[in-house]
Amino acid sequence: MKKISASKSAASDVIKGSIDWELKPGGMLVQKRQQPLESSASPMIKIMVSHGSYYHDINVPAQSTFGHVKSVLTSETGLEPKEQRLLFKGKEKEDEECLHMVGVKHMSKIVLFEDPSSKERKLEEMQRSEEYILKACEAISVIKSEVDKLYQKVLNLETTINGGTKVEDKEFVMLTELLMVQLLKLDSIVANGEAKVQRRVEVDRVQNYAETIDNLKARNSATLSNASNNDVSVITKWKAFDLGVESLNSPTPFQLSTIITQDWELFE
Repeated sequence: MKKISASKSAASDVIKGSIDWELKPGGMLVQKRQQPLESSASPMIKIMVSHGSYYHDINVPAQSTFGHVKSVLTSETGLEPKEQRLLFKGKEKEDEECLHMVGVKHMSKIVLFEDPSSKERKLEEMQRSEEYILKACEAISVIKSEVDKLYQKVLNLETTINGGTKVEDKEFVMLTELLMVQLLKLDSIVANGEAKVQRRVEVDRVQNYAETIDNLKARNSATLSNASNNDVSVITKWKAFDLGVESLNSPTPFQLSTIITQDWELFE
């Protein structure tokens, strides 16, 4: 086998550069076949990761870094890589350190703990969240008291209509507008957790009361319509009675006229 450099005048299918050739037993010179490259991927190993009272078994390449291990643990623990600290044989490891360089092998054990500063920050955020939820609950409680008062007015309005008393339309409009004001206040509250549940309950209450008012308004309009129809029917009966009286008296002048005409004919 010998090595021949391809010239610029070589065939178009020969790429400029050096090419390996080999001589076959029959004397034919052919291009040497390229041997498949060995896989550069490192074998996979299983690592046991201790996180508090939990254990996570993960599979990673043997030559990967501790930073890669952190990215894999994110889906297992919910901790971001910057929130993780990894210890191997009692020493914390940096993200750029390779597993195989420090002696991590198949079934090796690594300890994971959360970064103290990250843990403290989460605790502060949780406390602020609890304070915010408490304030939201207090605001919702104030609105709830107002809705209770409006609900009492809805009940009074329903009692009035059930008793047959007519109610002006402005009463329905005013009560509906007051409920909508409370609904806008509820929408302006950004709530989480328990406060969100309480807000949803009050929103449903306000919407139900508004629907009740619409139904009462329709019933009130129907009552007014029925009362108007009763008045018309009474007037119609009286007119029919008057017409009947007139029809009884009307034949009299007609009969008198006929008698007089017949008498004159007999006289002639």
